[in-house]
Amino acid sequence: MPARPRRTPSIPIGAHVPVSGGLANGAIRAATEIGAEAIQVFVGNPRGWAQSAGDPAQDHAFRAWCEQAGIPVFVHAPYLVNLGSPTPETVRRSADAVAHNLARAAAIGARGVVVHTGSCVSEGSYSQAMRQLRDRLLPLLDALPPDGPRLVLEPTAGQGRSLCAGVDDLPAYLDALDRHPALGICLDTCHVFAAGADLDQRGGMTRTLDRVVAYAGPDRLLLVHANDAKDPRGSYRDRHERIGRGHIGKAAFRALFRHPAMRGVPVIVETPGGKEAWREDIALLKALRRGGR
Repeated sequence: MPARPRRTPSIPIGAHVPVSGGLANGAIRAATEIGAEAIQVFVGNPRGWAQSAGDPAQDHAFRAWCEQAGIPVFVHAPYLVNLGSPTPETVRRSADAVAHNLARAAAIGARGVVVHTGSCVSEGSYSQAMRQLRDRLLPLLDALPPDGPRLVLEPTAGQGRSLCAGVDDLPAYLDALDRHPALGICLDTCHVFAAGADLDQRGGMTRTLDRVVAYAGPDRLLLVHANDAKDPRGSYRDRHERIGRGHIGKAAFRALFRHPAMRGVPVIVETPGGKEAWREDIALLKALRRGGR
C-alpha cells in the first residue's frame, strides 16, 4: 500500500492499532482508516510469553511505509512483564521479553518500547524489587545503540503494590536505573489521574506535565497515552474511557497540546470501542490541538 507523503505534525496523534494479517497489512490498513499520524503496536501476544520472530517482508514494508509517511512508531511490551515480581521465573521471562521487544522495535524502526513499571506484589518487598529491576534492566540499557529504540517507562494507576504509580514515584525509579540516557517516559493520562493527579481541575494537566519535566528532565517525555477515565480521580483503577466522556474531560486534553514539553511528543489513544471510536477520538484530539472546543 503506498504511503501518504506528508509532513509530520509537531504533536502527531494516533492509536494503538491491531496487526492481524501481518504487521504491515494490519497496522497500515488500520492507521489509514482512522487517520493516525502515529501508531503503537504489539509485536507478539500481549498476554503471553511466546516470542514472535516476525516476518522480515512485513517488517520491511511496515518500516518503509512509516518512514515515507512520517509516522512515528512505538512498541508496547506484553502486559505480563513485571521485573519487581517475587517469582524468579517471572523476572527472567520479563527481562527476556523486554530484550526481545527492544530487538523487534529496532527491526521495524520504532522509537521505543513502552513497558509498565510493575509492582513488588508482596508486602515489604519494595527494596528487593528495585534491586531486581536494576540488575535486569541496566545491562539491556547499556547494550542499546545511541540511535536505537529507547525503553519507555509507563507509570501505573497505583493498583496493587506499584513500584511507580503516577508521576511522583518517577525520581526514585529513574534513580534506581542511574537515570540512564536510554530511558524515556510515557505518560498515560488515565493512569496518572487514577493515581491522584488533578487533571480534572483547571491547570491540572499543566501542573502534571511540569512535574514530569522537573522529576525526569526536559527530554524524557517521549509518548503520551491519551485516555479519559471511567472512574473518579484517585480511584487506583485503570479503566479507560473515550476522550471527553470520562472524569478527566476535554479541557485537560486541550491543555496537553499547549504545554512546551509536548513539542514533538506523539499522542496515542487506547480508548474503548474499536476503529470507529478511535477515528472519532483522534479527530477530537486534532480539533483540540488546533485550539477548538
